Amino acid sequence: MRFGIFYEHQLPRPWQADDEERILRESLEQVALADRLGIDHVWVVEHHFLEEYSHSSAPEVFLAAASQRTERIRLGHGIVQLPPGFNHPARVAERAATLDLISGGRVDLGTGESSSEIELRGFGVERSTKREQWAEALEVLARLMVEEPFTGHEGPFVSIPPRNLVPKPRQRPHPPLWVACSRRETIHLAAEKGIGALSFSFVEPEEARRWVDDYYATIASVDCVPAGFAVNANLACVLPLMCHRDEATAIERGLDGAHFFGYSLGHYYAFGSHVPGRTVVWEEFERNRAMFGFDRRIAARTGEVLGAQLLERGMGALRGAIGNPSQIRSLVRRYEAAGVDQLIFVSQAGRNRHDHICESLELFAAEVLPEFAADAARVDAARGERLAEPIAAALARRPASPPLGAEVAVTALPQA
Repeated sequence: MRFGIFYEHQLPRPWQADDEERILRESLEQVALADRLGIDHVWVVEHHFLEEYSHSSAPEVFLAAASQRTERIRLGHGIVQLPPGFNHPARVAERAATLDLISGGRVDLGTGESSSEIELRGFGVERSTKREQWAEALEVLARLMVEEPFTGHEGPFVSIPPRNLVPKPRQRPHPPLWVACSRRETIHLAAEKGIGALSFSFVEPEEARRWVDDYYATIASVDCVPAGFAVNANLACVLPLMCHRDEATAIERGLDGAHFFGYSLGHYYAFGSHVPGRTVVWEEFERNRAMFGFDRRIAARTGEVLGAQLLERGMGALRGAIGNPSQIRSLVRRYEAAGVDQLIFVSQAGRNRHDHICESLELFAAEVLPEFAADAARVDAARGERLAEPIAAALARRPASPPLGAEVAVTALPQA
């Protein structure tokens, strides 16, 4: 089992003049700490216009800053929005390759298509075709990073003539590719395309087992036709984290932040109505949280066996890895037994304090992480050996790139 930390850069109202600067600075300090503690990944999202929920609109800038403060932690885009209205695939490839070079080959490139109406309409991306836009841009992105030169592409959403993308990434053929997943069918799609699955659903370990089994069965089947030039067989799940020796203190420090994370996500993606610059999501959260699965009374019970949710009379409330080291260790073991490859922890959420987040990471790294980190390299190697033949067969099924046309010279000045 490997571990990561995840950032939306949440900032509930009311805001002070330097709050956004402070959040970014504190997050960078947390990433540097995680690097020293032996945590494997940092993942940073790309979102736009999602006030309070996510002030992370330029993850490539944040990850570049993190690369110069760290030595070993992998730098994950979790994720880049790929429909061309958000980002042209050549620009994504250039930024990812540059980050890979300045970080010494530590980039993981997660991609996605967005689902929030405020983002899709803000960039003119059609909801009905966003999946197709993502799939086409992903294919072009992978080819741009590998082909020398890129032989060109003409599609319904992306059109690029032959060009040679520079620089090329340090990792060959390209950084590991991932996709954001919120439902089981998207995890299945990730396996069909031979890319890692970043599950942003708060799923229980026992449910995760079914997702894992389907994912790896699909990777090993003829249905896997890689989108990239390498297969990244990995499945990660996201959970809230706040670790303290006293369970009640962990709850007091971390539960409201975790609940705001879930509630504000729902506000933009499921049930909210938002007036830009006017709606105060935190106030709505405080009024309505219990109606949407964030009942503090249920989730704050002590002495419980941890799960993604705690239940009472059929009602669930988000809890995750908020508790003492023993409780969190038992929960991680269940995800490990389910075959999950990485747990990604959300701590910078709501109004959670920087010093509490750092203390939590330090305690987790001292008392929980070593048991799982000691075996991680062996588990990775065994998975690679087990999947070597299916992956080779999958790569053989990947369609060849189109040939380079005869007329590819570009004159310095346009000719009449």
